[in-house]
Amino acid sequence: MTCRFDDDYHNAVWSQDDVDNQQALGERKISDVTPAEDPYLWLEEITGDRALNWVRGQNKSTQDHFDSSAEFSNLREDLLKILDSDERIPFVSKSGDYFYNFWRDKDHERGIWRRTTLEEYRKNDPAWEIVLDLDKLAADENENWIWSGASLLRPDYDLALISLSRGGADASVTREFHVTTKQFVEDGFQRDEAKGGIDWINHDSVFIYTDFGEGTMTSSGYPRIVKLWRRGTLLDDAEVVYEGKSGDLYIAAWHDDSPGFERNFVQRTLAFYNDELYLRSNDGELTRIEAPNSADKNIFHEFLLLELRQSWDVGGNTYQAGSLLVTRLDDFMAGSRDFDVAFEPTENTSLAGFSLTKDHILINVLEDVKNRVYVLTPDGNRWNQVPLHGAPKIGTVSVRPVDADESNAYWMTSSGYLTPTTLFYGEIGGKPDQLKQLTPMYDARGLQVRQHFATSKDGTRVPYFMVSKEPLQLDGNNPTLLYGYGGFEISLTPGYRAGVGRAWTSRGGVYVVANIRGGGEYGPRWHQAALKQNRLRAYEDFAAVGEDLIHRKVTRRDRLGIQGGSNGGLLVGNMVAMYPDLFSAAVCQVPLLDMRRYHLLLAGASWMAEYGNPDAEGEWDFIQIYSPYQNIQASVKYPAVLFTTSTRDDRVHPGHARKMMALMYDQGHDVSYYENIEGGHGGAANNKQRAYMQALAYSFLKERLFPEK
Repeated sequence: MTCRFDDDYHNAVWSQDDVDNQQALGERKISDVTPAEDPYLWLEEITGDRALNWVRGQNKSTQDHFDSSAEFSNLREDLLKILDSDERIPFVSKSGDYFYNFWRDKDHERGIWRRTTLEEYRKNDPAWEIVLDLDKLAADENENWIWSGASLLRPDYDLALISLSRGGADASVTREFHVTTKQFVEDGFQRDEAKGGIDWINHDSVFIYTDFGEGTMTSSGYPRIVKLWRRGTLLDDAEVVYEGKSGDLYIAAWHDDSPGFERNFVQRTLAFYNDELYLRSNDGELTRIEAPNSADKNIFHEFLLLELRQSWDVGGNTYQAGSLLVTRLDDFMAGSRDFDVAFEPTENTSLAGFSLTKDHILINVLEDVKNRVYVLTPDGNRWNQVPLHGAPKIGTVSVRPVDADESNAYWMTSSGYLTPTTLFYGEIGGKPDQLKQLTPMYDARGLQVRQHFATSKDGTRVPYFMVSKEPLQLDGNNPTLLYGYGGFEISLTPGYRAGVGRAWTSRGGVYVVANIRGGGEYGPRWHQAALKQNRLRAYEDFAAVGEDLIHRKVTRRDRLGIQGGSNGGLLVGNMVAMYPDLFSAAVCQVPLLDMRRYHLLLAGASWMAEYGNPDAEGEWDFIQIYSPYQNIQASVKYPAVLFTTSTRDDRVHPGHARKMMALMYDQGHDVSYYENIEGGHGGAANNKQRAYMQALAYSFLKERLFPEK
């Protein structure tokens, strides 16, 4: 299926200059012309009439193909039932005496913010108090509000700062809300639509970092200035707390309200995993915490915790990258550089995360992408370590405190590809209680999960998980979907993916998740191995997994498809451009694709530490190798591709997907396209849209990869 939009649309949106440029391009690649000569540049006009007419034409072609199919409609409804199900676990966070949850279902398309007590929450069917009905608010105000979060003010927890976005964009508004009266506070703290936020200091003051006007945002489109704003005063008169530079990524400030340890912090983020952290005194003086910029800095009560991304020589010791160091903050600020090593990585282990309760540190370790949780307890000058009692031995396990300032209680969540998500409540030292478990959303009988390792081009062992029938016939005939991400130190761990189960594995498909370099599965070293000029390692890893699946006769080229979004969309784009003979179909979601201009589009400049700067001397030389848009050629036969994105995505510019689609379409390749007018970077603003987007992806793949009936 190749989607073609109507000639009327084509004629309506293409100017003569565009046509001339397109014809002049001929057999050349986009890399052979200047951006000014790019015939598809106008598609970067996000809400331009021509661009949106083009989008509508492409959407219509895709909808005409799929919407008429009963199988597609049934799948979409099945996926919507999963997303709207009342059987999902309502995860909560504690504020004061109440446990808060944000919930969407078939009756609450936009969602409700609600709360209950722990006693009620333990019940199978808790009684909830609705605090804010977002559907009603959106209707009353005639706005397309999407929930972006809330922050309550200690100690009474009667005031909240609620953030809402239009259509799911990263840009949001913030408004003060009274939880008891359930009304927005007239003349309360408010922030106009922008990227940024507000953080409570006390009842009468907040930190605000947002768009204050021309020149107040970074080149990445995030706040450059943070102010202290007092109730009853004009925002224009607010005190400047810190002013960053245009080339910084993000400037923010917040208040730590832990009783007895109240402090204020300012953070200057220069790039991903590169930041400076300052303590702010009551008189406004800033004192830098002199830890490495690359380290993740956490302060809890009297402790400073540093998660290292680079090795650190300090105090006569060398601490390994990936280690977690602990010391007392006052000692550190006084000049001491003595640390306790709470975690040190090995060849096959990394720190997946950590959290703190009142008296303990919980560390979560990945051992070949399998979780192990330990409890650390201070004992004089050392920390005792024991496994967390009752933690599951299989699947992905995460832990977080219930209220770190008040207790040693914790939430524990476990999940696996075939195991529905389970929520536990526990106290350190005791056995956790199972509170809730997700009702199975598909029939997993007859399915198995196995972990395998592929060998990449440079000899690196690359793990991957495979979900399939048991037994699996190794005859090369199995439709297989290979998923990956490989960026920003994000790990892909096993989890219950009901949509995948319902739409793919329970229908006979094999589902594979590749833990490629660029991610965080083996800590910072795994991420840093695929940065900038080494980016190709991630793509070689992904290709190695695909080749291993074929070598093991799990599948073959015409039964193998791939999927990825955002940075994973860049991965998919490069697999299409670099390995066109390896697979047959690709779903490329909210992608980066034009790496010559990515740093000029929306938040793109914030990712230069990951990919490089195309305008810096010598860096385009390696970036162009993994810029799919510049490498697509008319003479090459590529796999069928479905591009999906969102008009309201203000993180990854929709122009990436638009231009790639237009280029490949005009070169005669087998391409399809769908752009959700709402949705932000997640691609969908509500469950109906999310179900539709998922159904498109799986239906497209099924058409391409499953044998004809």
